[in-house]
Amino acid sequence: MSLIFKRHSVRKFKDEIVPDDVIENLLKAGMQAPSSCNSQPWEFVVVSKDEDKKAISQMHQFAKPAAGASHLIITLGNLNEAKVIGMIEQDLGACNENILLQATHEGLGAVWLGFHPIEDRTLRLKEYLDIPDYCIPFSVICVGYPAVESQVCLRYDKSKVHFDRY
Repeated sequence: MSLIFKRHSVRKFKDEIVPDDVIENLLKAGMQAPSSCNSQPWEFVVVSKDEDKKAISQMHQFAKPAAGASHLIITLGNLNEAKVIGMIEQDLGACNENILLQATHEGLGAVWLGFHPIEDRTLRLKEYLDIPDYCIPFSVICVGYPAVESQVCLRYDKSKVHFDRY
């Protein structure tokens, strides 16, 4: 559980490149996620070119951290692989969380930028990265070495816990 309690969103990164083997570890972690009917409907686009990161950072108001990241991991939901289409968001959510936890384990900072289901965001990303129609751009995960140390705040709130009935 300690890794879970250390994970937090990092939006500012050092100007330092994350090695390819570490990026591969993040992708391996994402692919270990549970998925409905074990369909594993994910695919990824890894972006490292500055001009591409800058373009993606301008696709919506909350995407600014993308410009300063070492890499972006775009998580895609492949509709041809999904056995239960209505569960693809849950599958990719689990995949994303695994990537974020592995990033923490690797000493990296990361932040999950939501794109799906907001159509103008997903269309821009699809067009820019030539993503095929059968893939849904779910999110952009910005990854890099954190620029500053930040305090993690524990969020447990007993008032939100109910036993047996609401």
